[in-house]
Amino acid sequence: MTFDTLGLSEPLLRAVSEKGYDTPSPIQAKAIPAVLEGHDLMASAQTGTGKTAGFTLPLLHLLADKPAANSNRTLALIVTPTRELAAQIHESVLDYGKHLNLRSTVVFGGVKINPQMMKLRRGVEILVATPGRLLDLHKQNAISFNDVEVLVLDEADRMLDMGFIHDIKRIISLMPKKRQNLLFSATFSNDIRHLARGLLNNPVEIDVAPQNTTATKVEQKIHPVDKGRKAALLSHLIRSEGWHQALVFSRTKHGANKLVKLLERDNIHAAAIHGNKSQAQRTKALAEFKKGKVQILVATDIAARGIDIDQLPQVVNFDLPNVPEDYVHRIGRTARAGSSGHAVSLVSADEIKQLSDIERLIKSKIEREEVEGFEPEHALPESRSGHRPTHNAQPRRSSSNNSNRNGQGRNQRNSENRPSGNGGQRRRSSQQRASSSDGNGNGNGNASAREANGNGSRPNNNASGQQRRASQSRPNQSRPQQERSGNVLETHRAVPSGNR
Repeated sequence: MTFDTLGLSEPLLRAVSEKGYDTPSPIQAKAIPAVLEGHDLMASAQTGTGKTAGFTLPLLHLLADKPAANSNRTLALIVTPTRELAAQIHESVLDYGKHLNLRSTVVFGGVKINPQMMKLRRGVEILVATPGRLLDLHKQNAISFNDVEVLVLDEADRMLDMGFIHDIKRIISLMPKKRQNLLFSATFSNDIRHLARGLLNNPVEIDVAPQNTTATKVEQKIHPVDKGRKAALLSHLIRSEGWHQALVFSRTKHGANKLVKLLERDNIHAAAIHGNKSQAQRTKALAEFKKGKVQILVATDIAARGIDIDQLPQVVNFDLPNVPEDYVHRIGRTARAGSSGHAVSLVSADEIKQLSDIERLIKSKIEREEVEGFEPEHALPESRSGHRPTHNAQPRRSSSNNSNRNGQGRNQRNSENRPSGNGGQRRRSSQQRASSSDGNGNGNGNASAREANGNGSRPNNNASGQQRRASQSRPNQSRPQQERSGNVLETHRAVPSGNR
């Protein structure tokens, strides 16, 4: 099968060819015809398999012959959870639509709102947005949803999670009842699937891979290590393995900043990207990482679904995520578009609950390998899903300068919200959900998570004062980050000449 057989217009086929693509991925081959036929759609596929083109291409085809949008109106709305992902989607809209006379823009938080309102005043056919900023614009009469013909929720599992569901329902209530709805994501829990079906009209469901599976070309490995020596081990692996580009995930913003400082002490060029960084800082760090100017990018989960880097060779879980589905998205940043990649997790004994949840989710054992010189004093137990214990598989030689160097071996405590190590963790009551800091300032409970001007986070509510042993505690559920303030990237009209 080729793109020529999918029913797309000639300008789109030309743009696809110019990007070097000729054969659609499985999700594209199934989703594009369904969208062109006007069906509501709920599509799931492994991350890195081309979901974005699966909805942008047919969307551009459907809008090509439509009248231009009126002032402060849009014909198609794409809603997504993070700034980085919104910008990435808009880039795809521009790339694929460069031979069409369609206007598009992207809005998200982190910078000023007034320039964004000016861009929307002229109207756009396609609007990409994060939900918090989108509602801000609507409240200020900068955007009306009355003319929306197609609604796309990308990363729908996050968009419909408790942190976003109220905003999403509010946005939907302001739209015409007669419209086409498209939901795309790498993962759909059963609860989210049930909720999504209530928003769609006789949807076509597409699953091109089992739920919550990881890409087959990602080589996964666990290095058991004591919590206090994680930073030293990471520095050792970067130098001994010659990692020239690696994306490292930290659970907290403070932990990401501290890890960058420790790596810089070892002359490893690193940068952090998280919710407390300004949008300009985040954009610069990501751009320098893509260009190879930054060797190691330390990120919180705000980046798990917004970074698309060709041939990214290495992903590292410095901390395991509290939400097991996030593991799938994290390691999906490598092995994209059919390439291969490696995912390494540095796991301490107190993270056995998270590890068990991840292995249960992906229905697979993750190989464990101790690194010589970094064998843990507190052994990593067998996972609750019955997976095998640690074994030594060709242990690496430790470099002579990796031990206790420059204060290495120190590590960020698990979170400001709970003590680290083998001490007791705070356990929430069954009626309470106090959010943990996931690096995005995410909120909890029934209130949407907000980020004011790209800084700070809302305090946890109803935190339980009861102390329990770490083996009994339940990890907090991280919530996606909504953007509350910001600027807009330039509005573009793609013209037949190819200029943007």
